[in-house]
Amino acid sequence: MAKSLRNALAEHGHELSHGQCLDLVARQLGYADWNVLSARGLRQARPDLQMPEGWFAASHSSHELYCMGIAPDQTGVAMIASRAGAKIPKDHTGVLMQSFSAQSFRGKRLMLKAELKTLGATAGTLWMRIDPRGGGRYLRFDNMLRRTEDGALRGDTDWTERSVVLDVPYSAESIHLGFFLMEQGAVWARNFALDTVGDDVPETSGGQFPHGPTNFSLQ
Repeated sequence: MAKSLRNALAEHGHELSHGQCLDLVARQLGYADWNVLSARGLRQARPDLQMPEGWFAASHSSHELYCMGIAPDQTGVAMIASRAGAKIPKDHTGVLMQSFSAQSFRGKRLMLKAELKTLGATAGTLWMRIDPRGGGRYLRFDNMLRRTEDGALRGDTDWTERSVVLDVPYSAESIHLGFFLMEQGAVWARNFALDTVGDDVPETSGGQFPHGPTNFSLQ
């Protein structure tokens, strides 16, 4: 529709960019601009987006509530979007993730980095979790939700880099990581990287326990 509009206007001497024509089409359909219309269309789409190789939706992430997978027409970008009209429970999440052995990373400090962008998001965030041998409570975990700085992205945001830094104990069995959308909106992710870092880079979570005792004075 935008291409047809642009060609028709050009025939009458009006030169507009493709982006301007996209916005005009969106306004004709009752939306503020193309970004709003595009995001709404993604939230209403059927669950037929292709999954990035090696990634999967977490078991609790319902395709009836969220549209997840490779973002249409965006190379190297994955997305999660709530579906229009879906009754999403409080604190529920749509999660794209991957899991792998911790064997090669034991005793190291890992930094997970990626760029995130959100639209109308309750919260969009990175996360990483280190699990022990034999199951049980995780050893290390951070999803950025409790941070006061460099935390989860909320509302409308442009591309923003976020990171999670965790130690991998020698008792670790597996590593799980990814990004998620809490409740409503949409989140896009790109440029993932997982690197070993030194002790000069602080952990973003203390893990299951604090690093040492505190407040023995009970004040």
